[in-house]
Amino acid sequence: MTVSLKRKADATLAQTVAVRKHAWVADISVEEGGADEGPSPHDLYDAALGACKALTVMWFARKKGIAVDDVQTKIVRDDSEERKGVYRLKAELLISGSFSDAELAQLVAVAEKCPVHKLMTSVTTEITTTVQRAV
Repeated sequence: MTVSLKRKADATLAQTVAVRKHAWVADISVEEGGADEGPSPHDLYDAALGACKALTVMWFARKKGIAVDDVQTKIVRDDSEERKGVYRLKAELLISGSFSDAELAQLVAVAEKCPVHKLMTSVTTEITTTVQRAV
């Protein structure tokens, strides 16, 4: 799978992000020199965690027949020590539906094991960057 980015026409820094048939704009805040035309890369990183947790809980509930009606997720960022190597994210899930305490415990366990959570905390990511001059 490939994610493609291209500077948005008439934008100072904003990038149009394309994934499969989806597209959106990423940018940085006005304070950082952008135009705040979309979420920042950090916002997208944090959102990936929230989306993964919600989707994983909903998928698991459907698979196991647990009556979950909705999952609302909030990710709270503390990047105050990012330059020291510590980036803290707090995931808060609000799950509605008709389920037992035992089923809620299963949902909590599943939320802790979503694939993006694992990527962020227990997988070594190797990145190769190539830069070429445009012709």
